[in-house]
Amino acid sequence: MKPAKAALTGLIALVAALAAGHLVAAFVGLSASPYLAVGNAAIDLTPSWLKDFAVTTFGTADKLVLLSGMALVLAGIGVGAGLASRNSPAPGSLVAVLLGFVGVAAVVTRPDVGQLAVLAPVASTAAGVYVFRYLHKEAEESDSRRGFLITAGLAVFAGVAGQLFGNRTDVEGSRQAIGDLTPKTKAPEIPFNADFVKDGTPSFITSGKDFYRIDTALSVPRIRAEEWALRVHGMVERPMVLTFEEIRGKDLVEETVTLTCVSNEVGGPYISTANFIGVKIGDVLREAGVKAGADQLFSTSDDGFTAGSPLDYVLENGLIAIGMNGEPLPAEHGFPARLVVPGLYGYVSATKWVTDLNVTTFAKEQGYWIPRGWATRAPIKTSSRIDRPKRMGKVQGKTVIAGTAWAQPRGVAKVEIRIDGGPWQETELAADVSDSTWRMWKIEMDLSQGSHTVECRATDKSGFTQDQARLDPVPDGATGWHSVTFTVE
Repeated sequence: MKPAKAALTGLIALVAALAAGHLVAAFVGLSASPYLAVGNAAIDLTPSWLKDFAVTTFGTADKLVLLSGMALVLAGIGVGAGLASRNSPAPGSLVAVLLGFVGVAAVVTRPDVGQLAVLAPVASTAAGVYVFRYLHKEAEESDSRRGFLITAGLAVFAGVAGQLFGNRTDVEGSRQAIGDLTPKTKAPEIPFNADFVKDGTPSFITSGKDFYRIDTALSVPRIRAEEWALRVHGMVERPMVLTFEEIRGKDLVEETVTLTCVSNEVGGPYISTANFIGVKIGDVLREAGVKAGADQLFSTSDDGFTAGSPLDYVLENGLIAIGMNGEPLPAEHGFPARLVVPGLYGYVSATKWVTDLNVTTFAKEQGYWIPRGWATRAPIKTSSRIDRPKRMGKVQGKTVIAGTAWAQPRGVAKVEIRIDGGPWQETELAADVSDSTWRMWKIEMDLSQGSHTVECRATDKSGFTQDQARLDPVPDGATGWHSVTFTVE
């Protein structure tokens, strides 16, 4: 067999295998797709330093980079298997079986799929072996182009069909059917002077499409509210299972909360604020009756992610949220329900697509990130960021320097800046909405022409001024004075 045909044989067989697995996964759970399952396993096995590098370097495109990298590696394996099988289909068939074993191992270790999920990697393996041997035989004939084209077309069709069937759950229809969410207790109105948008800060309330996202899974769970339920169990007197309508029927409250990611580097973008609607976690847990000795609320997502929150803290703070900015949660932000806890980093509290609340102890259960080197308890650090001017930006005349500070749930008392290492100067603060939200700041400076460096620091209401040291996010979040160098023209 000619090298070009051999390489194409391996590549098409690989595509056919992945497409078959994806198609079957559409009916047994999309996470069972071997391609996605292996990708999720890779994320689970990724060390913390590499995860932080990916988030810092690629931002929310980190998973696209992972999938693209996997595609290139698999394409190389497919081409290599084809070239190794120029004289016999045995080597390529063996490679297909070995990849099948990897897919099976990845699927059976996923916490968010059922027993039938193994059918997807089995189908993938069978399709890979069959197509490889079929195309190998076709390649030995004088005119094999038609067989190659038909097989490649069927493989692409199967992959597309799998994606369409996998997304057939009508999540948007379920969201729209919910209608208006009317809280019994509304959040206070946001004052007009809560931000300095005209001077370069973000708007105080972040829209759903702009709200930051950091997930562990490669595919967003698609759950209809009518089929969702929340199990509350563990060290409680009265275990319960709550439906969406039962949650909605309780006394809903609206709270304005700023959330930030533990992986947010100094000056980073992973912080947003929204009005969340839901029921207080403490009300639900007290209804269940917390037993003595419990110290952790262990929450589990539909996609298998887990987080452990200090029980004493969430009994007094936080929501089981079903709404965001006046409407049901967007699918990518946890629909039908998620946890929102002001003052704790998301990796120990902000479980999206939450389906299980286990009242337990830290000695018995560890959340997803704890065995990976992160701190067990993760209060949000006092931090601040310069939003204007931008790094290496150019300004003219009098310069407005503006930014954002946060210290949930203690609240921001003041923000200071200094220019070129000079004395610290206090800035003007926007309206103080609540201790659970960020606070904008600005100052107007009359600076000489040339290059300048500005640094900022915040002080919270407890009197703590943020640290100067620039720390890596691991194990409990980064802190440090954000600095920006710019030019006055």
